[in-house]
Amino acid sequence: MTKASVWRRLVTCLSSLKFYLIVLCLVATVFVILQICSFQITQHSLSLPPALLTYLKHQPEETSENNTVYLVEKLRESVTFLPLKDLRFSNKPQEGHTWFMSSLLDNQTRSEAQYQEFPSDSSKGRLLCLKGVDGHDGSWNYYALAWPEALPTKAIFQEGLTFVSYSHYDHGNLWHGLTAAVPFVSWSLRNQCERPQKWVLYHRGELRYWMGHWLSEMLTGTYGQEPGILHFVDEDKPVCFEKAVVMRHNEGGMSRERRLEVFDHLRCKARNYCNITSAETSRPRIGMTLLLRTGARSFKNESAVINVFKRECERVDGCVLSVAYSNNLTFCEQVELMKKTDVLVSPHGAQLTNLFLMNRNSSVMEFFPKGWLKLAGVGQLVYKWGANWSGMRHEGAWHDPFGETCKFPDTDKRCMSLVYKNAMIGYNETYFGEWARLVLGKVPEHNKGYGSLDVCPQC
Repeated sequence: MTKASVWRRLVTCLSSLKFYLIVLCLVATVFVILQICSFQITQHSLSLPPALLTYLKHQPEETSENNTVYLVEKLRESVTFLPLKDLRFSNKPQEGHTWFMSSLLDNQTRSEAQYQEFPSDSSKGRLLCLKGVDGHDGSWNYYALAWPEALPTKAIFQEGLTFVSYSHYDHGNLWHGLTAAVPFVSWSLRNQCERPQKWVLYHRGELRYWMGHWLSEMLTGTYGQEPGILHFVDEDKPVCFEKAVVMRHNEGGMSRERRLEVFDHLRCKARNYCNITSAETSRPRIGMTLLLRTGARSFKNESAVINVFKRECERVDGCVLSVAYSNNLTFCEQVELMKKTDVLVSPHGAQLTNLFLMNRNSSVMEFFPKGWLKLAGVGQLVYKWGANWSGMRHEGAWHDPFGETCKFPDTDKRCMSLVYKNAMIGYNETYFGEWARLVLGKVPEHNKGYGSLDVCPQC
């Protein structure tokens, strides 16, 4: 064999080896690509409902893709909407799971309010969908849970976080609106201060498209944006939420310590929003405020009542009396007034909701018309509770023993709605004077160590 032929064979061999290496690389590349595709398909299928996933695993490979599309469509069609207001529980609408979304149970974190969150482990990854436009009967509005891959036909997908607030009362009333909002603020504080993109409001399952101006301003100050109320415009098009938090028990379940934290946060946020500083030179040493009402539960003789508290305030060094009507004040004017107030004197009513805007350990004196003590039930205690929850001192209440006579026995509940609920309040000069002196005498001691916050904790 010549030297030239040996060289030709060596070149041929090396060329064949190079060819085989190229083929091998191509095969390996195709294999890797197929594995990646297979992994992506598997990942997608893992997000499907467990029952559907189990079914597909037992199907031949060539039919699984068609079956997936078919079964997802069936799953979409099987989404079942239930009435938001379950009339089976109309005799106990606020107990347990309530009559609102009655098929679902609440979650609860220690010291926090009961809540529902979607998607979550308890919803098995399903989203909350709401449907209906009825503002008069909650049983004609509906809810359902749906898998993200199989939302109902015609569904509108609402991105971001949505707060769904159920109230058995009224989002327009200061007190009821605030107690409906407090658990949402607490939830946000617990979840990296997450802010809602939208709010959905229900009153006994009936849609509401507005909240009171005072509450709207409070939430604007708290979240740094106006609360956007979601409007449902087509009863045939459900809205499914990327993320939703539902509250239906107001602040129920929250510990007192947690409520104190939330009200501290709300107070601080409101003062910052209204650009109110903590400079002590801008407030009296002792501030007493008569926050009065007009009409229902107002004083029959306002001037006499004002004179009693003015006289007692003048007897105390550094005491300044302010007289105001909440319906004549803007939100920020109310915040500023409460910051200057150590003793709040006011009839029972929504204006007393402002009490939490005072510095901690301030005092509240409350007044009622005749009949409330016997017939009003726990409703007459809400501002006593509110004072306790926000770190104030409820110094008691005066119930007028005199007033209009009811044609029924004074223990008949009809008297409350017909006569007593919106009655006017008299006065007792001797009692009011002694009571005012007692409360004012305790203010300097109570105020020690309780200032206002310039920097809001958290968020």
